[in-house]
Amino acid sequence: MTELSGIRGSVERIGRRLLMTIGRGRVTTGDDTGNVQIQQVQLGANELRDQTPRLAEFGFASMPPAGADVIVLFVGGDRSNGVIIASGDIATRMKNLQPGESALYDAQGKSVYLSVGGIVIEAKGQPVTINNASTATIDTSGDVTVNCGGNAEVAAAGTATINGQGGVSVESAAGVTITGSSIALN
Repeated sequence: MTELSGIRGSVERIGRRLLMTIGRGRVTTGDDTGNVQIQQVQLGANELRDQTPRLAEFGFASMPPAGADVIVLFVGGDRSNGVIIASGDIATRMKNLQPGESALYDAQGKSVYLSVGGIVIEAKGQPVTINNASTATIDTSGDVTVNCGGNAEVAAAGTATINGQGGVSVESAAGVTITGSSIALN
């Protein structure tokens, strides 16, 4: 009987460790200043885990807001050795994506949406900046439209050229000014 009770005890210990390998919780706070992002996670009414590292896919970075849901994997069922392997925030996630669509988004509503109909960048009234590009090219088989609620400026340290195979039109309700050291109109 002692051998059977020993086996039963071993199976129960293994079962408990298996049950302890995965946890679901919520982020309470975090720190993204070091080499590894660290989160504090509430896993239940009586289980708060500090200094829990969070893994993310290479090339993608995010900082989950407080209240975000997380899945924590505990290596060998050891609750002191956890790592966050997934996170999501039901309050801010983009909804109504179609099969095959993807989006990169933040908690303020800014996004890059790869939709079946095209790519949509939503800046939510914030500036969009492209830094240190040796060249920026827009190559399209259709039209390019720029709508601007304020002033539009094109500045070039070298030559600025506008070519229109079907012509070039400049319209203004307030007049047109052309300045330069040499102006040629053909």
